Amino acid sequence: MYGLLLGAAVLLSAVGWFVGYHVYDYFRDVKGLRRYPAMDALAAFSNMSFMLLAQRGFRSKRLQDLHAEGNPVIRTGPNSLSYSDPRAIRDIYGHNTKCIKDEQYSITAGSHFHLADVVDKHEHARKRKVLSSAYALKNLEEWEFKVADKTERIIAQFDKRCTDAGHDEIVEYRSWTNFFSLDAIADIGLSKRLGFIDNGHDRCLALRPDGTTFEANYRESLYANSKAQSVLAWTYRWYKPVVALSKTFLSPYYSNLWKLNEGWDGIYLNLATERLQRYQAGEKLDDFFQTMMHDKNGVPHDLEWGEIVAEVSIMMNAGSTTTAIAMANVMYQLLINPKCMERLREEIDEALADDEVIASYEKIKYLPYLRACLDESMRLFPPTSHGLPRATPAEGALIMGDYIPGGTTVAMSAYVAHRDTTIFPEPETYNPDRWLGEAGKELGPYFIAFSAGARGCIGRNISYLEQTVLLASILHRYDVELAKPGFVPDRLESFNLHLSEVPVRLRRRQRFSEKDVLVDI
Repeated sequence: MYGLLLGAAVLLSAVGWFVGYHVYDYFRDVKGLRRYPAMDALAAFSNMSFMLLAQRGFRSKRLQDLHAEGNPVIRTGPNSLSYSDPRAIRDIYGHNTKCIKDEQYSITAGSHFHLADVVDKHEHARKRKVLSSAYALKNLEEWEFKVADKTERIIAQFDKRCTDAGHDEIVEYRSWTNFFSLDAIADIGLSKRLGFIDNGHDRCLALRPDGTTFEANYRESLYANSKAQSVLAWTYRWYKPVVALSKTFLSPYYSNLWKLNEGWDGIYLNLATERLQRYQAGEKLDDFFQTMMHDKNGVPHDLEWGEIVAEVSIMMNAGSTTTAIAMANVMYQLLINPKCMERLREEIDEALADDEVIASYEKIKYLPYLRACLDESMRLFPPTSHGLPRATPAEGALIMGDYIPGGTTVAMSAYVAHRDTTIFPEPETYNPDRWLGEAGKELGPYFIAFSAGARGCIGRNISYLEQTVLLASILHRYDVELAKPGFVPDRLESFNLHLSEVPVRLRRRQRFSEKDVLVDI
């Protein structure tokens, strides 16, 4: 009895201290953030409010609704601000910004930082110098044959499922785009044939630290990690104990996510280990890994093993997820905007020969309407939608001319930025024309689907290469329609804005006869 009373007293005291500390901090208002409207009644006192919003699955949509009420700056936590005014892009993310990646990147990092989570600017510059040659456009175009190979394989699979081949099979386009992007980045980055397109699933081998192996589902494992971190990372100083607690029986949902995440850790460790063994055996392969190990003159970069593994992990994560989302999104937008679809197909048909199955990147990379369709889709639903958190420097920073004290987290969601009506009139309308001509060029500074500034996505050229070749090849060969008229995909935001399945039916266009069916490769 006394034990229960003591436990209750301790718990009550802890809760009282927690509440009292945050209430005291709110009224003390050392940074003067109380002048900004809070997201809700709890947000000014605790990050718990934003965590609950993240748990519900589309926090950027809620932020957009709040900003649309006339609030260019919203307080989303005791020490964090969300912006909607496009002028804030340069101040927060631009090349000359003094803001750095905030603490969230450090607490979620592994034993070594990779290019996307490294905080220190000098260390980031070193990493980017090492990796920039791997992502250079010249290298990517030399690797086009790898993307062409994956395109040929996915078309072989689609040919077996198209309605004019005697089938009435529904193709779940979202899954296939992910198989495509995973197979492509594994080949480009590691000269690895995952075989997801050929097999129609993403089951693969994972490696434990003790050297034993097991099988895991790639996407399920990877996305479990992002689902958990996208909510729990906002605890900041309490992150590690919160994660430890979430792995217990007290939180079956999160403990299951962390269990699945062991598969992801094992997958990229296995991929890195296999590729290193090939490198050490003397194989000279034309891929990202080779350029990461030494420069163009053969001088070794002497990276630590932990850093190599970390770079492989982010390449296989960011290098596949966002591109797959973008591929599925643009197909869906074209299906519900048939006039745009027809106009794009005419542009593609004019560029490609009638019997050309795999689109040549050289022929399509400068097609203006093709690029406009891709950019408009990424504007409407940016694959990385949430506000990438940045911290103001110790001396503080001016954002839109307003002084923000040091150590404050500031962010701007791409989903929100792309809906500013002064820059993008009728923002909810899919309108590729807005990107054409001189007017389209002026939109560049406000398009942050790949972020902006020195920390902008280094892999954007890979993404455009894959997106353009696949989309042009599919539209040139098939008529595509939604399997369920009026279908609207669900959307779930973790660190990326995922969409649910996109069920379609495919029919080969008249120019491609029965004999043009591609055989299994």
